[in-house]
Order: sequence, then structure tokens, then C-alpha cells
Amino acid sequence: MDPVISIRPLLAVAIAGLAALAVLLLHNREKLRDIVSPLAAIAMFAIVVSMAPTVLAGGTVDLRLFEILPGIDFAFRVDALGMVFATVSSLLWIVAAIYSIGYMRHLNEHAQTRFFACFATSLAAAVGGAFSANLFTLVIFYEMLSLVTYPLVYHHEDEQGWAGSRKYLVYLMGASKSLLLAALALTYHIAGSLDFVAGGLLSRVDASAPMLTVVYFCYLFGFAKAAVMPMHAWLPAAMVAPTPVSALLHAVAVVKMGVFCVLRVVFHIFGTGLVGGLGLGIATAYLVSFTILMASVYALTRDDLKARLAYSTVSQLSYIVLGAVLLSPVAMVGGILHIAAHAFSKITLFFCAGSIFCASGKRNISDMAGIGRRLPWTMGAFFVASLSMIGVPPTAGFVSKWYLARGSVEAGEIAFLVVLLASSVLNAAYFLPVSYVAFFGTEAQESPATVREIPMMTIPLVATAILSVSMGIFPGYFLTLAEGVVR
Repeated sequence: MDPVISIRPLLAVAIAGLAALAVLLLHNREKLRDIVSPLAAIAMFAIVVSMAPTVLAGGTVDLRLFEILPGIDFAFRVDALGMVFATVSSLLWIVAAIYSIGYMRHLNEHAQTRFFACFATSLAAAVGGAFSANLFTLVIFYEMLSLVTYPLVYHHEDEQGWAGSRKYLVYLMGASKSLLLAALALTYHIAGSLDFVAGGLLSRVDASAPMLTVVYFCYLFGFAKAAVMPMHAWLPAAMVAPTPVSALLHAVAVVKMGVFCVLRVVFHIFGTGLVGGLGLGIATAYLVSFTILMASVYALTRDDLKARLAYSTVSQLSYIVLGAVLLSPVAMVGGILHIAAHAFSKITLFFCAGSIFCASGKRNISDMAGIGRRLPWTMGAFFVASLSMIGVPPTAGFVSKWYLARGSVEAGEIAFLVVLLASSVLNAAYFLPVSYVAFFGTEAQESPATVREIPMMTIPLVATAILSVSMGIFPGYFLTLAEGVVR
């Protein structure tokens, strides 16, 4: 099928950018300012899904804007992998926008205009990355995302906020200015291009195995948003940000941009054949398996709910990379599906953490005894999302983990099947006690009026919990896209 030339990829990015500008212009009119993000999110989602029929049919939507250097264009291409990321990001922006309004109003947070403007710009960067036609365009949006989320991390402007945001910026910008820049320069030197190519750009060039291995690991660690150990410490540190930002960081934009970039490298820069031929797949699989298990162990030791969720994210991101580098078609489908499954479940969990904090002021799990009886919708959604993270049917997490487990067997790598099973047990060990304490623990003596659901926050978190189950029952859309990437 010939590519469809359309301005829609640019429009999807531009609408979020225009929303950020509108937020700034309406800073003195709070009600109008707050409605901008939900309306822009709906418009962006509509534009994104309007391109889905073409992509589901095996086509692409292209837009070339201008040439930077010979072989390097600033260009967009909407394909199956990009559509997975863009659909998730634009859909979840709708509920995140509504939730953020409730959160920021309830706590009477300062600098709300800056917050909403940066939030919208970050979604523009995420969707721009999803629709990038080459590494150059992708890295532009990758860096843009790092810079625009920095003010969100230091939002509280206290000592913890500044310390966390410094670590955030040092890890992300430091890795990109050294490892990622080196990888880009070497790729362009070897191939004369930075385009994404089916089967792999570098699979068609004559280069030494040591050189290609160096380039590969520069990409793997240079895209530090993927949080593969030891490039993970920025992620727990960023938990000083407001909870809607944590949800953005961990479910919608930032970390998904990291693993998305790694998948682009595996599928379209190196190609699965070259990754397998150089032995890089199995080496990466062992590395991310260590991350999966160790991050889960760290999560077990954290009493702060957001910190526990942060380490869980570090672990779950490596599921996505593991699926890609096992080089089995079924495992690759599982890894791609986990982009959406993790997003729907993890944003629910962070929404719940924020709802608990707004309603009760509690952050630590040990202080949440009995809170489920006061916040039944919130903790019910938390329980559903927990089941998805563990991989219990009929949730989204079960579907992605099922494909990953089958892919491990198909690849003949039983060790990684054991890793997946052990990780699911650890998931249960650090998620289920939260729900148990909340529903069956003996609560502290408090006035019933002090802890109650906040509708503007509860409705979005229930909606995302429903998405976690819906994808498990009806995975067809994301499954078709994932199979389109692997074909």
C-alpha cells in the first residue's frame, strides 16, 4: 500500500502545542484555562484515531516537512508501532486532564498555569515522538519531553523538588548528550541516514560487529527514559512531583517514550536479524531480567505508595524491552501489547495514590489501614489495576504477559519464562497487601467526614480501571497493531 500523504500527524502534535499556548494566555481566567486541556485532548485523540484505519490496513501516513542534512529530514510517519504509543497517550490525556483539574483545585496548588502548559506540551512531544519518521525527529521530541517535564518535577519548588529534578535532568540529559549523541553520529557515519527502515537500517551496511555492539548499547542506555538498570535512579527521585505528573511520567509519556525509542532501535535501526546475529538479544534479555527482578525487590521494601509504584514501573518497563529482544514474533507482540496494558493499569494506580493523598493526606501504606471502607471506589479501582499488573485474567496485563510467556517458550528460553513467573509472584507480593490493609486493616480513629471520595478524581480513575479490564477482554485493536509491527 502506498503511503498516504497527510497533514494530520502535524495537526495532532500542533493541537497540544496550541493548547499549551492557550493555557498561558488564559492564566487569569481559571475556568476557561482549565477546560482547554480536556477539549484539546479529545481533539488530539480524534485526529489520532482518524489515521487508524489506514494503519490497521497495513499502510502508513507520511508527512515530510524539510531537510536538515543529506539523508536527514524532519518528517513524520504514522505506522503500527507509533499508533500504539499515540493512541495510548492521546486517550489517557483525556482522563489525566480531568483528574489533574480535580487534584490541583483540591490542593489549591500554586503555578497551575505553568503546570497545565507544561503538561500539554509534554503530550505534544510524546505524540511527535510516536509519529517520527526517523531518529533525528524522534530525538528532537525526546529531548523536548525531557526539558518540558523538568518544571513539572520541581513543581513544589522545595528542597526535595529541586533535588529530584536535578537528578531527573542529569540522568536524562546526561545520557542523551553523551551516549545518545554518540550513537546518532556513529549511525549516520555508518549508514548515511537516520531513517527507520523495515528490517533495520544497519542490517544493510558493512560494519564491524564491535562497532555495531557499541552503537547498540549507546542507544540502550542513552535512551535513559527506558530506566534499564543502572539508568533508573531518576525515576524514583521524580516522585517528588505532584501525582498527576507521576502518572504522566510513569504511564503516559516519559517512560513510554523511553521504551518506544528502544523498540524503534531494535525493530527499525538494527532489525531483529542483526540483533540476533550479534548476540545482542540474549545479552539484553539477561540485563532487563535483572532489572525486572531487582526493581520488584526494591518495590517490596518501600512503604511510601508512590515509591513502591515507581520501582514497579522500573520493573514493568523491562517487560516491554524483554519482549522485543527475545526475537520471537509472539514475544514481540507481547512486549508491544504491554505498552498499553501497563499504561492503563499504572495510571490507575497513580490516580488512586493521588486520590488517597487528597482525601486523607496519607502517603505510606502502613497508614492506610481501613481506608478502603472510606474510599471504596478508589481502592476498588486500585485492586483491579493491581490484578492487571500481576497478570490475572481477564485484565490487560494477562494478555500481554500471556504473549510474553508464550514467546519465551517459542524462543526456547525457559529461563526468561521463570523470570516472568517470578516477577508476577513479586507483583502480587507488593500490590495485594495494599488492598488487604485498605479493606481489612483496623483504621485509626478519624471523623467519617474527613475522608471521602473526590468525584473529579474518582471518575477518571474508575474509567482507567475499566480500560484495564476492557483491553483484557477486547484486545483486538492493539493486538492487530502489534501483529502489524512484527509482520
